[in-house]
Amino acid sequence: MGLKQLRQAAGLIQTELAKRTGIVQTVISKYERGSQSVHNMTLANSLRISRALNCRPDELTDGYPD
Repeated sequence: MGLKQLRQAAGLIQTELAKRTGIVQTVISKYERGSQSVHNMTLANSLRISRALNCRPDELTDGYPD
């Protein structure tokens, strides 16, 4: 699963994930759409998102691009 699938599986919308991580919703949207590569995500963002989604950081790139 990639970021979008993990977020959806957690039952979160982008704005909820943004609030939990402190990452702007538009950045999360860019990661999900592929206009900003999840492979170039900062370590800090990777850790924030993986903690919020209860997954490993490397799982965020699985299935990328959709």
